[in-house]
Amino acid sequence: MATKSVDQGSGKEKMKLKGLLLRYYPPGIMLEYEKSGELRTKSIDLLNLSSSTDVNALVEEIQKAEPLITASRSDQVKLLIQRLQDKLRQHSNHKFYLFKVLRAHILPLTNVALNKSGSCDKIATGSFDKTCKLWSVETGKCYHTFRGHTAEIVCLSFNPQSTLVATGSMDTTAKLWDLQNGEEVFTLTGHSAEIISLSFNTSGKRIITGSFDHTVAVWEVDTGRKVYTLIGHCAEISSALFNWDCSLILTGSMDKTCMLWDATNGKCVATLTGHDDEILDSCFDYTGKLIATASADGTARVFSAATRKCMTKLEGHEGEISKISFNPQGNHILTGSADKTARIWDAQTGQCLQVLEGHTDEIFSCAFNYKGNIIITGSKDNTCRIWR
Repeated sequence: MATKSVDQGSGKEKMKLKGLLLRYYPPGIMLEYEKSGELRTKSIDLLNLSSSTDVNALVEEIQKAEPLITASRSDQVKLLIQRLQDKLRQHSNHKFYLFKVLRAHILPLTNVALNKSGSCDKIATGSFDKTCKLWSVETGKCYHTFRGHTAEIVCLSFNPQSTLVATGSMDTTAKLWDLQNGEEVFTLTGHSAEIISLSFNTSGKRIITGSFDHTVAVWEVDTGRKVYTLIGHCAEISSALFNWDCSLILTGSMDKTCMLWDATNGKCVATLTGHDDEILDSCFDYTGKLIATASADGTARVFSAATRKCMTKLEGHEGEISKISFNPQGNHILTGSADKTARIWDAQTGQCLQVLEGHTDEIFSCAFNYKGNIIITGSKDNTCRIWR
């Protein structure tokens, strides 16, 4: 079982462990430690943890790899791993019910996103009115309206720290906005056609943009500088994102394929084929083991990231599937379709578990929150529905 320790600091000074914290999705343990009088954090990623993993053997492996975990801490680490395993066993067959309807912009909505942090108290919506709005989940109150794009906003995403929201527009630029003060931080320029997809990597240090100019660009968040461009698809890009450990990039395209790229050098390592029509969305599960693709052919597919083989097909929608995502636990998949419904599927068997009905026009956006117990759907009927 590979464990990976990610350090936020370097050097040889004496380190002192101050505390251990659980991270449920994806499974991991956060270490808080002191070094040169400064409080720092690092994470031990346990992406391959399963309910049957031998805990004692894993703790030994962690102790060998991580000097901060001394013998006196082994019982505490064991307990944390057992709690993570308990969480993995809780593959809830939760039924979702409509909780709230947000009627957002005057002109139609184009996209919706939930903030990524555990509190999950904010929703961002993008619109044909060229603005992005930030809302409270609980009260439906609007915090900010971000203005500056010269054409409609097509895609948006929060950074993992929930300090920034990024917007991509038909005006060929992406913008980063500060959530606290509502100010624009950077404009990312360089694409020659509309930006259709964007997302941050796990650390929030890089952002990826996919465009109708057939290319994908990776940018530094701190400086707004372009790091590299991925060229290989022969039609418009529909989705682009990093896996959890930031080793791979997944891109989907109107050329009916998905491509996997090595994130260190920007080289293509695999092409996923099988759909009969354009790929409209694609995603990794939280651990990066599975890939899901959604297509205009009305089906979705689940691939193994390791073998690149198709494992199951999701069939049942009566229109194109424009959006797909895994729940944090990785056992369920959510799809949104032009048939006005969203569906929840079993990721292993491909069986449809629930149909979310009520929108009166096609659904173009849907997402789970961090805990997997709230779903939002955005539709051309100009409403955003919250299900819980």
